[in-house]
Amino acid sequence: MTALPALFSDWFARKGWQPHGHQHAMLARANDPATLLIAPTGGGKTLAGFLPSLVDLAANPRGGLHTLYISPLKALAADMRRNLTGPIAEMGLDIRVDDRSGDTSQTRKKAQRADPPHILLTTPESLALLLSYPDAPRVFAGLRRVVVDELHALAESKRGDQFMLLLTRLEALAPGLARVGLSATVEDPPALARYLHPEGCEIVTAAPGPAPDIAMLTTAAPPPWSGGGARHAIPEVLAQVARHKTTLIFHNTRAQAEIFFHHLWLANTDNLPVAIHHGSLSREARGRVEAAMLAGELRAIVCTGTLDLGLDWGDVDLVIQVGAPKNVKRLVQRIGRANHRYNAPSKALLVPANRWEVIECQAAIEAVHAHDLDGAPRGPGPRDVLCQHILICACSAPFDADALFGEVRRAGPYAGLTRAAFDACLDFVATGGYALRAYDRWQRLQRRADGLWHLRDPRSAQMVRMNIGTIQDSDTLKVRLRGQRSNLGEVEESFAASLTPGDTFLIGGRIVRFESLREMHVEVSRDKGRKPKVAVFMGTKFSTSTQLSHRVLDLINRRDLTALPAHSRDWIALQAQVSRLPEAGRVLVESFPYEGRAQTCIYGFAGKGAQQTLGLIATRRMEDAGLGPLGFVATDYATLIWSVDPVPDPARLLDPEGLRDGLEGWLAENALMKRAFKAAATIAGLTPRNFPGKRANARQATFSSDILYDTLRKYDPGHLLLDVTREEAMAGLIGFGRIEEMLARTRARVDHVTTDRVTPFAAPLFLEVGRVPVEGAGAEALIAAEAARLMAEAGLA
Repeated sequence: MTALPALFSDWFARKGWQPHGHQHAMLARANDPATLLIAPTGGGKTLAGFLPSLVDLAANPRGGLHTLYISPLKALAADMRRNLTGPIAEMGLDIRVDDRSGDTSQTRKKAQRADPPHILLTTPESLALLLSYPDAPRVFAGLRRVVVDELHALAESKRGDQFMLLLTRLEALAPGLARVGLSATVEDPPALARYLHPEGCEIVTAAPGPAPDIAMLTTAAPPPWSGGGARHAIPEVLAQVARHKTTLIFHNTRAQAEIFFHHLWLANTDNLPVAIHHGSLSREARGRVEAAMLAGELRAIVCTGTLDLGLDWGDVDLVIQVGAPKNVKRLVQRIGRANHRYNAPSKALLVPANRWEVIECQAAIEAVHAHDLDGAPRGPGPRDVLCQHILICACSAPFDADALFGEVRRAGPYAGLTRAAFDACLDFVATGGYALRAYDRWQRLQRRADGLWHLRDPRSAQMVRMNIGTIQDSDTLKVRLRGQRSNLGEVEESFAASLTPGDTFLIGGRIVRFESLREMHVEVSRDKGRKPKVAVFMGTKFSTSTQLSHRVLDLINRRDLTALPAHSRDWIALQAQVSRLPEAGRVLVESFPYEGRAQTCIYGFAGKGAQQTLGLIATRRMEDAGLGPLGFVATDYATLIWSVDPVPDPARLLDPEGLRDGLEGWLAENALMKRAFKAAATIAGLTPRNFPGKRANARQATFSSDILYDTLRKYDPGHLLLDVTREEAMAGLIGFGRIEEMLARTRARVDHVTTDRVTPFAAPLFLEVGRVPVEGAGAEALIAAEAARLMAEAGLA
């Protein structure tokens, strides 16, 4: 065990703390090329990551940048600055710490480049911007350590792929750089270690903290048969809020958070101080909520993924997850926000929004207790991100292609990149590709006589810098109270276009009335109504993970179902009696009539995206067979298809042979592909959104990318960006890999059950079909009556 210097051990003693074993271990490995620390939330992993830097700077005072801290969230960097400056001041250390993000003033940014602090706390996007300037070699020359917080969160996205490329750039500027990854939720530690460093690295694992106290919230009213709002649980949620100091109430989407907060506020007759926090709210609104949280002034915060990661809010003693978590790792991350201390168990309650989610919530609770985390492996590094990286490098200085290729291959996600693939990206960045090379605007790089590549027009560096990053803004418009300059937040442009003066909607928990659309702002006024429209917040729409789906199937098929409430046990028993239960190694397909149509229900348990794609494939095959498919609806667990004629042999719908036939053709014409192309083209720098002095609005950007997409499909179908778009659509947008996994798991073993009525498991899907809002005061009563009628027909009173 490496001993702490007296200055540090005395400080720990004054605090009444003892350094943890993993903190000593990180100090001992300070000079390793890379180290991954896995420690539970509240276990002091961030201090463990910084301890070697603080000890080194205390023993060897120096100027310039020593340690770079990378966080997925701007708020984490600002929070870390607060947490670091305290100990530094208390020990009297001459160490400067600063944070940098898109919110940092230009004056401070210039000062940071001219005279870098010892420790800089920033995000991947801000790091990319720093590396794009010609003075990057000077700024990073003395860099010794890079500490990456919440590494697992970065590893799941293109932001992480970009950061790993930036990390290899840093190593080229500062040889001998030490990489440190920090994470609390890791399903495959060796894989994450290889992601951090292609050759792998030492993994330091902290002792696990106490097991979380996690259960399902018992409610007087059972969950409804469909929907995602969990309004039925508001009385019990309010009762829990009243019993605890501070409660975080997590939702999976921003729209659901707004609806729940609205109804929570209406039911909050005791006037408990509650607030809402999500990514569509203005920075000022989020800042006010965060400040109130830090001051201990709030009893509850309705929130989304903006509060998933490691901010230390201190007094949070309960987490409530509304709706099935869809992903065990995400649930563990959210649970860890409660009792953010190493020796205190986190307390969490799950609130299923509908009957299927009761089963999923129980499966998730069991997975948490079994430490069984989920996570899909990431594929090779995306080429649109590589194209942007090449542009960033060119902004900094002329580069040698051979050297850059070798550098890129040292990034974990790009370790398998071929030279041909790299050259194709370089050619695209330089010329735009075969069909576009005649256009001057896409001639961005030139090769000099000495073989080095450089920007053809140095002025284009500004455009590159203004469009750095992989996060794709949805097409949104700012919402502003009439007569005021500050923004309330933002809504989808398509939603704003549907509004007429007088319409009301929710934002930030308040009801506002639409007045006009002026200068790309949605102007609103306050409204005291109680029945708003709901803004269309895109946010993140999750599909249930493969691992959690398998656990749901296992739970359904158990003999002992006492872990589930009585209404769920009765539902499962009736399904087994009327039809049969889906099994992990088989696909259940049910056929039955309903309202004069043949119904086919396929239980694939493949996640909503994949089940929707399965509906497309199956209806195409039914059309070819002359069965007259009329439509379908999908959930995470099943696809329900209605048609003129019944399906005689459902196994033919699921035949793996020729599964892709026609699908790529359908995709090529589909709006999904155009959206995917727009994202890839923006990241790769083909269709920038930001221009000096202005920003392209959504219609302009979409029009431009749509024209390019159609042009390339016609004249250059093998274009790099079309290949990238196809790959991403098949892998992510339509969940095709999940369908292939489901078919491999079941190996075409189909259980076909024919009944004369709606089955218990299929009945909730008919409520999904009818999810069209019914205007008027009787909307909820009508939906409830329809649910009761369906369940009675399925045999459930």
